[in-house]
Amino acid sequence: MQKFLVIQTAFIGDVVLATALIERLHAYYPDASIDFLVRKGNEGLLTGHPYLREVLIWDKKQNKLRNLFRMTRRIRRERYDKVINVQRFAATGLLTAFSGARETIGFDKNPLSRFFTHRIPHIIGDKHEIERNQALIAAFTDDKPSRPRLYPTKADTEKVAKYKGRPYITVSPASVWFTKQYPKEKWASFIKRLPAEITVYLLGAPSDRELCQSIFASNPSPLVVDLSGQLSFLQSTALMQDAVMNYVNDSAPCISPRR
Repeated sequence: MQKFLVIQTAFIGDVVLATALIERLHAYYPDASIDFLVRKGNEGLLTGHPYLREVLIWDKKQNKLRNLFRMTRRIRRERYDKVINVQRFAATGLLTAFSGARETIGFDKNPLSRFFTHRIPHIIGDKHEIERNQALIAAFTDDKPSRPRLYPTKADTEKVAKYKGRPYITVSPASVWFTKQYPKEKWASFIKRLPAEITVYLLGAPSDRELCQSIFASNPSPLVVDLSGQLSFLQSTALMQDAVMNYVNDSAPCISPRR
């Protein structure tokens, strides 16, 4: 049985995009053991994922280097067949190079890629990110990327069912990067111009509540509901699933299609 580790310890959207690798690996190796390494705080995206054996969590805020070396030792104990590093930074390069895996795969722009068994060109151009990521595993799958996907549970769906009684949209107005954040005044103006029958749900983390409250204050209507800090990643995904439209700055959870 093949044993894989995928490393993506960047931000939420990066993890969501990297879930396409899980889908493709599972399609080709349905009996494989697949683990996924994320930064602490993003593990909720992968809760209950049906194709993952384990989600490894690296705390990058508290004792970053100490936790890095602890994670390196843990990864070495697992004896993976393949470690697939989606990132281009030295820390994850170290995790990959010293993983003890039979094969280590990453982009050539990683500073430690010279120590990987397979260096994949990272080409910026007309390719989507999931296409670039797929190149990491193309040699033992194919060059056709799967769609990214998250898996809200039945409990997640039940949690947000009460919000789905009428047509609605979701707005996620915040971003980790301020330069990618649409101005709050523009969000407020956009919401004011929506049809009267549309309910608006504002989504975000607890840290986004001040921004969401500011937008809400500009549109004091029972049809504008601030849910920031009240829903988990997967509960937000479950709510997005049936929205008329989802509006975001940068990236957002990928919705599991109805079957």
